[in-house]
Amino acid sequence: MRRKNSAFASNAEPLLDIETLRAQTPGCEKVIHFNNAGCGLPATPVLESMIDHLRLESEIGGYEAAAARAEQVAEFHIQTAALLNAAPRNIAFAGSATHAYANALSAIPFQPGDVVLTTRNDFISNQIAFLALRKRFGVRIVHAPDLPEGGVDVEAMAALMRGERPRLVAATQIPTNSGLIQPVAEIGRHCRELDLLYLVDACQSVGQLEVDVQEIGCDFLTATCRKFLRGPRATGFLYASDRVLEQGYEPLFIDMHGARWTSAEEYQPAATARRFEEWEMPYAAVIGSAEAVRYARDIGLPAIADRAARLSSDLRKLLAGLPNVRVLDHGARLGALVTIAIDGWEPEPFKKALDGRGVNSALSFREFAQYDFGVDKDVDWALRLSPHYYNTAAEVDAVVDVIRELTWTPLPARSRSSTTPGRTRR
Repeated sequence: MRRKNSAFASNAEPLLDIETLRAQTPGCEKVIHFNNAGCGLPATPVLESMIDHLRLESEIGGYEAAAARAEQVAEFHIQTAALLNAAPRNIAFAGSATHAYANALSAIPFQPGDVVLTTRNDFISNQIAFLALRKRFGVRIVHAPDLPEGGVDVEAMAALMRGERPRLVAATQIPTNSGLIQPVAEIGRHCRELDLLYLVDACQSVGQLEVDVQEIGCDFLTATCRKFLRGPRATGFLYASDRVLEQGYEPLFIDMHGARWTSAEEYQPAATARRFEEWEMPYAAVIGSAEAVRYARDIGLPAIADRAARLSSDLRKLLAGLPNVRVLDHGARLGALVTIAIDGWEPEPFKKALDGRGVNSALSFREFAQYDFGVDKDVDWALRLSPHYYNTAAEVDAVVDVIRELTWTPLPARSRSSTTPGRTRR
């Protein structure tokens, strides 16, 4: 049952009570958190649900606490399924989005010469995984071209589908290095028409946008809970469609949770997406993730998406007017990741200066996006700012003022060879 809260949108009124939402977000008192694409600030109900379960584990034991809270644990699959317009049987918990993605890839019986068709704006770990598949199995990696204005050329990608007949089509809905929103549903329509396996990385879109797996038409979808869903770290999930479950796709290293050992020489995988899970799970984090998903659903994804888009659009426009700042985001549709290049600064000193002024941000580097940064935009690094619905217009103005102040007094640039960037994963 969904809870009533004056801060949450109703079906008739999409406005949010930002004051109440911020009061439920303790971090708002300490920082301007524009790093939601890295980790969102957890809301108090998420924090309290996790602490409560950890306390119970300390009092009665870990196995016993998991058994006592079985209904709350099951809520993870129920809430996540409702978020995606799926069924609980299609949801598997994972320790991260990358773990979920690797499990999905491991379920595909690649053969030498198989084609993986993807885009130029994919997440770094996905691209590395494809290269590893090429090294081990001899698959071919084909990248669909982009449109001049940014974003994948869907018609060109569809032509490659027909010509290459790929074993897998893969797309990232929002890459970590840009605010670009890729047209994953359009790609999915072509995949369904051609009966091609389709994997979507929704790590940066779940919790920021309405994500409907039926509309997208994907066979697998992966995401994390720590970003725009505002859940705990080391949590994520895999969506596996009925089609892939019925056709027997299963992870390469299935364990005792995902299968039954039915005889000395045989095992039987679970009928549901639980075949992609492992026996050991961080139950406090699972419960916290369920609460984070419930919290987002109670607010309403349409209201969340609208506010996050407006804040990021305003931020992008204001930053575009600053000297020595270049907004890097291109595409027909942009989300709540704003990336900028800054003249006259090296990455770590600039981020440190923002940290010192109470502004949370992230850095992205050329190696995170070899096509987008290395070929198309020719930048070595970018600052990433990612506001969310609990941020305010005043915070947008404050961040722009800080960046304006810093870019008026640039530090002497060091040589590129002397830079040893700190690594922000996503």
